[in-house]
Amino acid sequence: MTLADFSKRHVEVDGVGKTVYVAGSGAAVVLMPEMPGISPDVVRFARWIRDAGFTVYLPSLFGVDGAFPTAADGEKVVRRACVSAEFRAFAGGGTSPVVAWLRGLARKAFEECGGPGVGATGLCFTGNFALSMTLEPAVIAPVVNHPSLPLDDPAGLELGDADAARIRERVERDGLKVLAYRFENDRWCTGQRFAAYRALLGDAFDGRVLPDEVANPEPPPFFRDVVACPHSVVTAHLVDQEGHPTVRARDEILAFLAERLS
Repeated sequence: MTLADFSKRHVEVDGVGKTVYVAGSGAAVVLMPEMPGISPDVVRFARWIRDAGFTVYLPSLFGVDGAFPTAADGEKVVRRACVSAEFRAFAGGGTSPVVAWLRGLARKAFEECGGPGVGATGLCFTGNFALSMTLEPAVIAPVVNHPSLPLDDPAGLELGDADAARIRERVERDGLKVLAYRFENDRWCTGQRFAAYRALLGDAFDGRVLPDEVANPEPPPFFRDVVACPHSVVTAHLVDQEGHPTVRARDEILAFLAERLS
């Protein structure tokens, strides 16, 4: 089983229960899966976080845990998520309701692990959730990877106006830094989106852009056929070779977490 080295827990927040896979020791990092679920590539990234000295919390939010879906099955997962009450996939919807549950998970992780705070790392569909989670005071190390929501507004941030204002206030008050990654011509996470983050967060936003040609040319079927562009910097489009730009991005994320959570 792909997740055999993780403990499988049922975590309830405000009466809502979800499966969460946990491994490691040290300060907590909540790693949210990318669409269409907790693939072996996401699990690999979770292990890297664990092996860097953290307790990784990997919640199951959609899809089949531990599997590479076919392109067709992945599309079905996307469609279900887009109409789910938990997610606000399109412009005008504001912050996704599932983020409230994720903040609760961060609180529980902080209670269990201690330390100065919790890291939050989002990927793709959950990319911006890492920023939204900073409304939980325990979250002090947000990493926003190729955020794809809202799907119909390349300059949107998947944030309600009130939440955006509160996040900006917290960044200014507490000196939070936000690390982010995307590929240069990613059609799901555009330069317009990173510009919108910069407008909201100012110098607190560290948005890093990788050239398309360094992306893994043979990603899993969903990313090859549905995503159809360089997108997932540290998972599906990572090239696991020492010194490769995508591996350097992974190492930068781990160093950011270590700096903020030490």
